[in-house]
Amino acid sequence: MTSADPIPNCTEFDLIVLGSGAAGLSAAVTAADGGLKVLVIEKEDVIGGTTAWSGGWIWCPGNPVAHRAGIRDDKAAARQYLQAVTGNHFDPLRVDAFLDAAPEMIAFFEQKSAVEFDGGLKIPDTYGHLPGAGTGGRSVIARPFDARALRDDLALLRKPLPETTFLGMTIQAGPDLRAFMTMTRSFRSCLYATRRTLRHCLDLLLHGRGMELRNGAALVGRLLLSARAKGVNIRTNTSVGGLIVESGRVSGVRLADESEIRATCGVVLACGGYPRDAACRAETFQRDGEHLTLAVPSAAGDGLRLGEAAGGVVRTDLASPAALCPVSSVPWPDGHVGRFPHIIDRGKPGVIGVLATGRRFCNEGLGYHDYVRAMMASVPDGTPARSWLVCDHRFLRRFGLGIVRPQPLPFGNWLKSGYLKRGRSIADLARTCGIDPAGLERTVTEWNEGARRGEDPLFGRGTTPYMRLQGDPDQTPNPNVAPIETGPFYAVEVVPGSFGTFAGLATDQHARVVDANGSAIPGLYAAGTDCASVFGGFYPAGGINLGPAMTFGFIAGRHAAQGRRTS
Repeated sequence: MTSADPIPNCTEFDLIVLGSGAAGLSAAVTAADGGLKVLVIEKEDVIGGTTAWSGGWIWCPGNPVAHRAGIRDDKAAARQYLQAVTGNHFDPLRVDAFLDAAPEMIAFFEQKSAVEFDGGLKIPDTYGHLPGAGTGGRSVIARPFDARALRDDLALLRKPLPETTFLGMTIQAGPDLRAFMTMTRSFRSCLYATRRTLRHCLDLLLHGRGMELRNGAALVGRLLLSARAKGVNIRTNTSVGGLIVESGRVSGVRLADESEIRATCGVVLACGGYPRDAACRAETFQRDGEHLTLAVPSAAGDGLRLGEAAGGVVRTDLASPAALCPVSSVPWPDGHVGRFPHIIDRGKPGVIGVLATGRRFCNEGLGYHDYVRAMMASVPDGTPARSWLVCDHRFLRRFGLGIVRPQPLPFGNWLKSGYLKRGRSIADLARTCGIDPAGLERTVTEWNEGARRGEDPLFGRGTTPYMRLQGDPDQTPNPNVAPIETGPFYAVEVVPGSFGTFAGLATDQHARVVDANGSAIPGLYAAGTDCASVFGGFYPAGGINLGPAMTFGFIAGRHAAQGRRTS
């Protein structure tokens, strides 16, 4: 069924999935493999949700990819780590369900779908000082995917976010990214990057888009191919007006045009949370008026409203309502303003984050979620929550800053647009940005004193495996620390942002939506950001959005299929 095909006259399926990101497609593929007739409904004209714009990493302790590489991960250690991170927000039933099912989910997709994974064998958990923290292997990512395999369905696939690509080419963290970052210093890297770029330009000429997909785009492409192979029906450009509830059980959906589609085994809500719902954000987000989301426009709270109308409750009692990330606004020549997530640059040696006072406020090399929380906590009420990433010319040309790419690419257009600020001296840069000049001069002087020894006495950058991985292995003795002293000097303003929401519908260990009494609502599931974060609003590692999304999507699809077989 293509996006233009009507729903068959029977208008009855076993399972209806609302949303087509990682959670929705995982539920659909799993349920279809279990023998169910599945329909995926997407209100946009493309599929993939925010997943298609993501880095694509999937946190999944105990996964078989790591096991094959000789890394043994103990469930008890992962559980201990999550308990240490989440504290009073620890949710034992759902955490155990996640830790049990996550390895099974990876094995299922490897064995029964077109999804293949590479392991993040050297990627440690964020808080390496806590008990049970993993030193590598708990993350996986979909292998690069040739989009030609989708054939006619290629038109359904959401294109990657322009700000995080190069001319639409997705670049994956790890060896792929390092090759592009070092292409002016290594013949091998230059050859690799040149070949990839030339292939991409040829794809643009022939297909109008990149065909070698990586990151979240590769995951969505592989899930879409798998869904089609298992007979999953997909309908785009379709809005759902409500759920059909009969005798307390969800038994289908009512479309915006008042037509009905029945679902004998129920409905899975995977609509992407509420990051684009202004009213809900105003109720739950701190400093919402200054907050920039990286989520797709369709993630507007549809799933939560449908769930609440059927008796579900939205949990807002989490440590944070959203998965936070520092974001800069990118002015494009056509007047459009994009958003760039500062995931990689903060931990590189030779950059610091400062407030308007010119003072640092956190360990920039820790998690991006932590950076935003520290920024919001450090700025007084009534003062804009913003900071600046400050570096020198050597850093800018070696690593880039935000959307400004490293050498050999030019950066004059970003100076002209005002995205990148420049000053002949630190004080000159401060005045250009609106930062206190004396405060910034003191901060840079203090930073340089420690940095020349490879130290960060104030916050301890480079003291954990996670931080050191974010740095530059060629920078010694500390891959995260280098002086800021080679003018001219540069800065980019960053503000609070997020990948998506943590607050969501309350669910049980089977991904079933529960009511105010904690009882499961028959026939109603939620996964991804439509359900409350299993980690209580904390960010224990990279990939903690997609890991639970795929796992609870898998749990929902499997539970629905098992219910059909036993009924």
